Amino acid sequence: MSDSPASTAAGETPEKRDFIRQIVREDLAGGKHTAIRTRFPPEPNGYLHIGHAKAICLDFGIAAEFGGRCNLRFDDTNPAKEDPEFVAAIQDDVRWLGFQWAELRHASDYFDVYYLAAQKLIRDGKAFVCDLSAEEVRQYRGSLTEPGRDSPYRERGVEENLDLFARMRAGEFPDGARTLRAKIDMASGNINLRDPALYRIKHVEHQNTGDAWPIYPMYDFAHALGDAVEGITHSLCTLEFEDHRPLYDWCVDNVDLAGHPELLEPLLARGLPKEAGKPRQIEFSRLNINYTVMSKRKLTTLVGEGLVDGWDDPRMYTLQGLRRRGYTPAALRLLVDRVGISKQNSVIDFSVLEGCLREDLDAHAPRRMAVIDPLKLVLANLPEDHEESLTFSNHPKDESFGQRQVPFSRELWIEREDFAEVPPKGWKRLVPGGEVRLRGAGIARVDEVVKNDAGEIVELRGWLDPESRPGMEGANRKVKGTIHWVSARHAVEAEIRLYDRLFTVADPDDESGGKSYRDHLNPDSRRTVTGHVEPAAAQAAPEQSFQFERLGYFVADRRDHAPARPVFNRSVTLRDTWADKG
Repeated sequence: MSDSPASTAAGETPEKRDFIRQIVREDLAGGKHTAIRTRFPPEPNGYLHIGHAKAICLDFGIAAEFGGRCNLRFDDTNPAKEDPEFVAAIQDDVRWLGFQWAELRHASDYFDVYYLAAQKLIRDGKAFVCDLSAEEVRQYRGSLTEPGRDSPYRERGVEENLDLFARMRAGEFPDGARTLRAKIDMASGNINLRDPALYRIKHVEHQNTGDAWPIYPMYDFAHALGDAVEGITHSLCTLEFEDHRPLYDWCVDNVDLAGHPELLEPLLARGLPKEAGKPRQIEFSRLNINYTVMSKRKLTTLVGEGLVDGWDDPRMYTLQGLRRRGYTPAALRLLVDRVGISKQNSVIDFSVLEGCLREDLDAHAPRRMAVIDPLKLVLANLPEDHEESLTFSNHPKDESFGQRQVPFSRELWIEREDFAEVPPKGWKRLVPGGEVRLRGAGIARVDEVVKNDAGEIVELRGWLDPESRPGMEGANRKVKGTIHWVSARHAVEAEIRLYDRLFTVADPDDESGGKSYRDHLNPDSRRTVTGHVEPAAAQAAPEQSFQFERLGYFVADRRDHAPARPVFNRSVTLRDTWADKG
């Protein structure tokens, strides 16, 4: 079941009716909860990608819609792969998308609680210290068709287990020598329940706790108890965690933090609220978009092998990359709303993402003129020192954007593709002896084509009809085409980065035929040209977006742009140029 708007009064936002929100409504109506609490729990081992945008919008959105609270909690239980750089970027991404967490938490805030909880499970006969190696554990686990075998260490006594676990905590044993495992069911049809590891030995310094802990809890254990510690009511995660839900519930139920408040005592020393609840895990389909890869491993490889220019390369589908490309928070939120929330996995066409950006920028991006493949047009009937200022609207659909002055002179830059010496059938732009309307300036004609020794066109010389100027009697004279321009005397030279999709095929993850995603990289995903922009565009602030008339939507690069040396990234073309490629 996906989103379907409920009826609302005119002007009100439609009520979202996806299955998760229906569960929340029923829980509130039935008195199961009086307040809603959610969390967004990323592991800080990489940059967030567009798939995370769906989880962020859902976790924070539901909390906001129902007057609840959403925490940002870093799942920092694997310090060997985590980095403060990723922590800072994740916080930046969440804020950029338009959300603010109620509290910033870390799994490491609860290491003492997890340790006490593990001891409780040992005392209850529900956990044991295992000496099997990782390879031996795999051999003992069984398969989807065969049950696993009990570890030879499964029946160790409680006191021995408590002693060994304390010595693991004290750092006596090397990495991988022992694990603490839950004692559940080695014959379970769900392999996640075949005595899963709860703790492993890892002598790695932690970014928050230093070298205080030589053991670290496993994800399933820490995640479930972290939700319980924070009183999370609805733990929302993607469908790949559906098979983990029985283990999630086992950890919550068998530790029972709510019934054993003494396990929460370490929180008081840190000034954290001593609370606990029983969360409910609910799974939803992840956001899959064609022409992309979202595997953190593959994204890391793209960066590490220099196939892209870092995590914020505008061709990357990280949130940092999309932001630098010119994608807006509103466009990504619109995408999430448009895709909806369901239990059904599906692949969204990339054009849906681009369409959301076009829709947002069409309404909110001011218009400017720029030329990215310049050809000079000299209006020979104007004086050499001719100079004037023309008034242009900043947005044709919204007068509140106001107006600007655009300089006009005898020499103009026009797009090279707007002139054809031998025009194809149906051509409506400039030809030798033909006329075209110069946007907002009048009607021009080409009289002479100037070429260099190689036969390349280097300049056009023509004439501007003085009766077609704005306000003149012939200003409305009809001609077939209208082109844009910038004054060569006043325009600012700019670096224009023409970005396109990073991959040439819809499913770059498809490794049939012996190919990998590397083989499908689009060689034309970035092309850099030197263009010219009107002065008002050059003065843009970093991250300011414009529609460059007739060319597409562009954004001032957040790192490299400066008014004296403008750098613009193409965010998206005006229309879908891939529709005929698929």
